[in-house]
Amino acid sequence: MSGAGGDRGVAPETPAAASSAPSVVAAHTLVETLAGLGVREVVLAPGSRSAPLAYALGHAVLTGRHPGLRLHVRVDERDAGFLALGLARAGSLDADRAADEVNGPATVRPPAPVAVVTTSGTAVANLHPAVLEAHHAGVPLLLLTADRPHELRGTGANQTADQVGIFGRAARLALDVPAPTGRPGELTDLRAQLVRAVAAATGARSSAPGPVQVNLAYRDPLVPTAADLELLGGADGGAELADGLPAPALPAVTDVVARGTSTDATPEVLALADEPATVVVAGDGAGDLARRLAEARGWPLLSEVSSGACGGPNLVAAHRLVLSGSSLTAEVRQVVVLGRPTVSRPVQALLGSGARVVVVAPGAEQWPDAARSASVVLAAVPTGWLEAPESASGPWLDRWLAASGAARAVVSDAVRAGGAAGGRPSSLAVAAEVARASAPDDVLVVGSSSPARDLELVAGWETAPAVVANRGLAGIDGTVSTTLGVALGVQAHAPRTVRALLGDLTFLHDVGGLLRGPSEPEVQAQVVVVNDDGGAIFATLEHGRPEHADVFERVFATPHGADLASLCAGYGVPHEAVTTVERLRAVLAHPRPGVSVVEVAVDRQDRGPQGRELARAVAVALETLETPR
Repeated sequence: MSGAGGDRGVAPETPAAASSAPSVVAAHTLVETLAGLGVREVVLAPGSRSAPLAYALGHAVLTGRHPGLRLHVRVDERDAGFLALGLARAGSLDADRAADEVNGPATVRPPAPVAVVTTSGTAVANLHPAVLEAHHAGVPLLLLTADRPHELRGTGANQTADQVGIFGRAARLALDVPAPTGRPGELTDLRAQLVRAVAAATGARSSAPGPVQVNLAYRDPLVPTAADLELLGGADGGAELADGLPAPALPAVTDVVARGTSTDATPEVLALADEPATVVVAGDGAGDLARRLAEARGWPLLSEVSSGACGGPNLVAAHRLVLSGSSLTAEVRQVVVLGRPTVSRPVQALLGSGARVVVVAPGAEQWPDAARSASVVLAAVPTGWLEAPESASGPWLDRWLAASGAARAVVSDAVRAGGAAGGRPSSLAVAAEVARASAPDDVLVVGSSSPARDLELVAGWETAPAVVANRGLAGIDGTVSTTLGVALGVQAHAPRTVRALLGDLTFLHDVGGLLRGPSEPEVQAQVVVVNDDGGAIFATLEHGRPEHADVFERVFATPHGADLASLCAGYGVPHEAVTTVERLRAVLAHPRPGVSVVEVAVDRQDRGPQGRELARAVAVALETLETPR
């Protein structure tokens, strides 16, 4: 472990004579340091090797030494990882809300990382799915992975693996902290490493937040002595265990990053805004800046539902159907991309069509360019682009909005047909009801696969709710735990409705996320499950073509026949099966306290034909609109 480069601002340490367990001392120093650095949420998956951290966290919460520090305990490390991911996303929502209140170029303090604690061995590997999502989505996580001391590595010792750097390039930083011995200067070194870890996780110096691993070797004894426990129960919460001194003054780290706009732009870059035949593509995480840019320049806005820009007068409804069915697509000469677009194939086709592609990607990491077509990559939107020209509307925008209106009308007809009285609701009708029930201050978590695409077609918000989706890698795993983490985060200080729209496979993949111990805080979250008994999205892709029918059902559709009501009962979670749109509307209007599941069964066999018919109907409507009269 590298030193701190001097003890400036940190008082000299005294020998940790108050305890005979250096691992206990180091663990308490870690908790004190992270609390001082602003970490407020910690998720713990219990284990033996991580016991010093468990004791330190448990007593820190019991004594109330850090009133803002919250501990969440889960028995499954994969669930713990995604719960931490949800908590971190909630922190990002608060940061985005604060930033949106600032006009013009803004700087904001990045949200503190959420820490997740595991024991050694396979426990660490179970964090990997959440770590990959956090890496690709830029979500700050602090992975505190307990380990055996160095002398036990490679010896076949129980639960001992080569876990240093196990997350590979997905970690912004991976530190391997040796087992503490009580030597002078050891705690100063630990503090210095933790400062670097938090800075890397928040992207304080790189503008690229993400996961960081701090691998912590601990040597026996791992349990506090009776004397240690007496100190831990005191008013100082065990500060004397660390070094006999109050919490140290931590080195200052520059943790304010530019927020999306820049006054530094060349004349050539500024001139790009003069291209009238431009559209704005807002991918996941683009933020409200995409909407403001589109409205300032009079450009059509093609927004993914989790972009943070899914609303306003320039929004093109059902844009993927418009792109597929309108001649306007061929007239696009420039595409400005904010965020990371991943949902729509027509959008990717547009990006590869030969139009100039301008990508706005802050930070030093890779920029999104799956079509390999970016001709200009900017770190921020030039403020000059946000200065509205004399007219921020014109024929170009008018034509796109006319196409948007035509597509919206066709989709609305399909929604009404799918929610006809007495019939089983369609997945599109379910998404429309969820969108309608979601107020601007609500939070909506959307599962990958069909729900994200359905919601994108039907959402017609003027002011959208906060929409969260794990689109970093667009996996279906961990979404229940992510939802509950988001709820724990956003409801920490005030009531706020949290709802999730998930497919049945997404729900089943993380049904264990419903497990909550009796000592854990309860939250409100309404989980709406669209149950088509399998993977309906594959029916809308090439796999659903008739020539593949002989193997499709088994290897892609994967029917399961699971009894969701019984599963929920096993976890003590209220469940209601809804069979009509009218009942769904009523249930959405009055969510139950705590976590509840609303199941809506839909027909999977209709998914492919209905999607193709909807695309055909939109194309006909657009052709009629564009035909000269």
